[in-house]
Amino acid sequence: MLIILVLGLTLINFNQKVPVFKAKVTVQLRSSVLDPAGEAAKSAAIKLGIKGVTRLRIGKSIDIDVEASDMEEARLQIAELSDKLLANPVIEDWDLELNPSDSVPNI
Repeated sequence: MLIILVLGLTLINFNQKVPVFKAKVTVQLRSSVLDPAGEAAKSAAIKLGIKGVTRLRIGKSIDIDVEASDMEEARLQIAELSDKLLANPVIEDWDLELNPSDSVPNI
């Protein structure tokens, strides 16, 4: 189905497929920031008899599916989301893993 809007002759094709990208954002406290939860987990590991744990830091992993025209647009969208919502830029850093998805939905 193709729809033409008279306002500026904008063409919208509702059957056009937009690529979907799968993103995994990993948020971690900066190494200069103390991690009380990580220290507590490290202490618990030692009490459980697990040997060799010298450092343990806790972070979060966020999986996101995003529609974008290409990989660079997807990267920019996820970077903005990470900077503005997912991570606190004062105390946290984030890392992005981005891959094309196998599924491509209709819009």
